[in-house]
Amino acid sequence: MKKRISIKKASITDNKLLLQASESINGFMPSEQILVDSKQFSFVYLLENQDGYTYLDIPESIWPLIKNSLEMTTPVWVQFKDDELELTNFYEELVFLINNIKGNSNYGVEMVAKVEAIF
Repeated sequence: MKKRISIKKASITDNKLLLQASESINGFMPSEQILVDSKQFSFVYLLENQDGYTYLDIPESIWPLIKNSLEMTTPVWVQFKDDELELTNFYEELVFLINNIKGNSNYGVEMVAKVEAIF
C-alpha cells in the first residue's frame, strides 16, 4: 500500500492556493499526475521520491476552494511547516479528470454527483 498524506485545509495566500499537508513533504518532487479515489471521494496528486510514489489526498471538503482557484489559475502549492512544494501541471490534470468524470458512471454514481455539484 502506498503512503498517503492528507490535505487538512487550504487557503489562497500570496496569490497562490496553499494546501496544508498532514505530514512532511520534505524530499518529494511533483509527478505532475492526478488520480481519482472514488471510494474516499478525493483527488490524489502523486508525489515522488527515491522510494517511489506517495499519494497526496485532496478530499471533497477542499474542492470548492480548488474550483475558485481554477477559475483564477492560481498556482497550487502544498505546505508542511516551513517546507513548500509547487504542484506543477495540477490544473491541466484536474480539468482532464473533471471532464472525464462528468456523466461517467465508471467512477461511481456518488463520485460523479459530487464532482458535478462542485465543478
